[in-house]
Amino acid sequence: MNILVINSGSSSLKYQLINMKNENVLAKGLCDRIGLEKSILKHTKTGCDPVIIETDMPNHKVAISQVVKILTTGETAVINDMSEISAVGHRVVHGGEKFHESVIIDENVIQAIRDCIELAPLHNPPNIIGIEACQQIMPGTPMVAVFDTAFHQTMPKYAYLYALPYEIYEKYGVRKYGFHGTSHKYVSQRAAEMLGKPLEETKLISCHLGNGASVCAIDGGKSVETSMGFTPLAGLAMGTRSGTIDPAVISYLMEKEKMTIKEINDYLNKKSGVLGISGVSSDFRDIQAAAEQGNERAKLAIEIFCYRVKKYIGEYAAVLGGADAIIFTAGIGENNSVVRAKAMEGLEHLGAVIDPEKNKVKGEEMDISAENAKVRTLVIPTNEELAIAREAVKLIQKM
Repeated sequence: MNILVINSGSSSLKYQLINMKNENVLAKGLCDRIGLEKSILKHTKTGCDPVIIETDMPNHKVAISQVVKILTTGETAVINDMSEISAVGHRVVHGGEKFHESVIIDENVIQAIRDCIELAPLHNPPNIIGIEACQQIMPGTPMVAVFDTAFHQTMPKYAYLYALPYEIYEKYGVRKYGFHGTSHKYVSQRAAEMLGKPLEETKLISCHLGNGASVCAIDGGKSVETSMGFTPLAGLAMGTRSGTIDPAVISYLMEKEKMTIKEINDYLNKKSGVLGISGVSSDFRDIQAAAEQGNERAKLAIEIFCYRVKKYIGEYAAVLGGADAIIFTAGIGENNSVVRAKAMEGLEHLGAVIDPEKNKVKGEEMDISAENAKVRTLVIPTNEELAIAREAVKLIQKM
């Protein structure tokens, strides 16, 4: 059984084709600059060098057609034809309160995703475009929607509600939703396997640290608290996002800087975070290099980021009543030993101590705990594509 996983952006489309018999990736790639000049398709067949093709892709339907073509013809082929694709799994960022789990896509589901556009205006529209393009190219193939928000629908009401007049929640659905759910769910399952415990008996703190970053408290395999909120802007300081700030700062800045609503949103989402603090970059590799050369603002950006990660770990240990493990995942979490070490400083009282030598690991699954640590610290590379494919298999087997 082969599952095609699609992650559709406004001008890009990432894909993986996974053989679910052994969960091996057959091929993966990226269609970039869709609808723009000089669009390209970068395709990698497992075990082969990447192939880059410059091809006109005026829309997502054409991009999907190109993906199907490169998967089924010539030296890049890994299957004979589209009939060998059992289902397509789509990443959808926001499902609101409508979806507590992944679903087979029909017109009602698409309309529900449309209804959530105002909650995720940058993400849900291209997600819908990707779904509809696949439906046109592969009309007989089941489509599955896997929502970033679904995993967090197990949060209790007292955790997800804001202290605003209750009718605001009733009228507009203003509440904490949380994101990165597919990643948090995947690494929590792997953590339970590494610990040798049933997932239902674990208390885990998952740190998904990338350009976008969030921390999640997971009790018995269920999300009970997470750092992102109504939008992915809340929580940690991130690559370009401010994270949580005093809301009064917004009106203050709008008045002082004569900003419109759009301008303040762009300011907080695209010009803040470690980019805004460091003045160097949103990429931690650049910031770290600048810090090592003595750039004080770069050093400060790293300190702020790590300090907030540590605060959430401590907070969520309190929420869970202790933890079996702390998980680091995503680009920074998997590869940046400095961030992991700084984020874990001062958490010895929780029983969490890392081994400096083991902490040198990059991009590999490993328990980096010191021998005497009561709380394990785990590095687990996330695999959202595999998680989406597994959801697709689970649903089409019920059809």
